[in-house]
Amino acid sequence: MIDQYQNLIYSICYRLTGDYFEAEDLAQDTFLSAYKNLSSFDGKNERAWLCRIATNKCIDYLKRAGRRSVPTEDSFFISVPADSASPENTALDLAVREELYRRCMSLKSPYREVALDYFYRELSLQEMAARTGRNIKTLQTQMYRAKAMLRKLYRKEDAHHGLPESSAGTAGRDLPQ
Repeated sequence: MIDQYQNLIYSICYRLTGDYFEAEDLAQDTFLSAYKNLSSFDGKNERAWLCRIATNKCIDYLKRAGRRSVPTEDSFFISVPADSASPENTALDLAVREELYRRCMSLKSPYREVALDYFYRELSLQEMAARTGRNIKTLQTQMYRAKAMLRKLYRKEDAHHGLPESSAGTAGRDLPQ
């Protein structure tokens, strides 16, 4: 888990704090917290779970740091973190979702439909079975195969761009190794 997400978690911490050393500490705290709470994790979307932990750690850090300093009028409103998602994060999320959609659409039927429902629309297998009337075991098999096909597409694209294989990320649900 650390090898796969350490760069992502560090970059989130650094972006939110702007401090290299604090970002390292917060990234380490993120993985320690994830390890301690692994038993309560439902196993879905590991990447999003870790990103949320990192974001919360950074917000807590910024709140503590904010209590230690007295802001001037000019800097107060700049230093208050926004409650909503930043435009940058919104744009990145949209780009990742568009890429996931494009790759799901490149699969052949029935894997295309299963991948879109499971990874892009984030439907459970039970919801998919109720919606399509197909056997849940059939859907499980098709989802497993679609996942393998998507993993190959992501690895192929990463190899094309010279990225390590472990850096492939997705929106919705992560594709486990």
